[in-house]
Amino acid sequence: MRRLNLENTDLSELIDQLSPKLRHEPVADDASYSLADARARLLAIDPEGYSRTRNYFNGKVTRLSIYITAGIFSVREIVEFVLERFGFAGSQKLLSELMWRMYFRSFLNLHPQCATHDYSPYKTGFFAEDYGPELPSDIRAAHTPSAAINSLVTTLVQTGYLHNHARMYLSAYVVHVRRIRWQAGASWMFHHLIDGDQASNALSWQWVASTLSAKPYFFNLENLQKFSAGQLDASEATNPELAGTYPEREARLFRQQIPHKEGL
Repeated sequence: MRRLNLENTDLSELIDQLSPKLRHEPVADDASYSLADARARLLAIDPEGYSRTRNYFNGKVTRLSIYITAGIFSVREIVEFVLERFGFAGSQKLLSELMWRMYFRSFLNLHPQCATHDYSPYKTGFFAEDYGPELPSDIRAAHTPSAAINSLVTTLVQTGYLHNHARMYLSAYVVHVRRIRWQAGASWMFHHLIDGDQASNALSWQWVASTLSAKPYFFNLENLQKFSAGQLDASEATNPELAGTYPEREARLFRQQIPHKEGL
């Protein structure tokens, strides 16, 4: 394993050299990106807490993705660190999620067309041509009819970061509620993400859309209320597009029955 040099130095010059995307200046985020922060986050990894709370916006996620994107750590190095420190039995879920990033990278190497083209047809009852090719301006401007979605868009644009579950919510809204091609949403999100990884981003959007999975991912307000942990306005009155039970939303969003279970 490469010996990690994590001295307490400023990261701005190194970030500029490694990844121009990381020049993004956070506005609404208190993150301070430095080698000291990278070291602190690495040492603060809590596999048990991650496994238990990772789907919650306030869960114990590592926030190491920016440092992987910048080249400070590789996924392999983090995997080896976790195994050495915690062992396999106590860190299986964290290791599994880390391996997804490696899998997506390998998958895209084998299928490079999947960065911009559907891997398989939609399993929604709709054809690709039924989805709009451009991201609507109200989504870009965070002026949709859904307050929760507007908050997610604002956070993405201002900070360059979203919790993974928030990315799934936003992707599902774009593709299934607004019926926009995943490519339009993926390109827009990738442009704003300071930790953006082309393979993880594109293939995650395909997974949500159902062009890389057996079913579409969608959610309802109850799910959003639970996992956003009070960070979003998830009331029915301010999110009319997202209201309804899973069966009601399934009937409204899709032309074919969707295998259960629907959402995380």
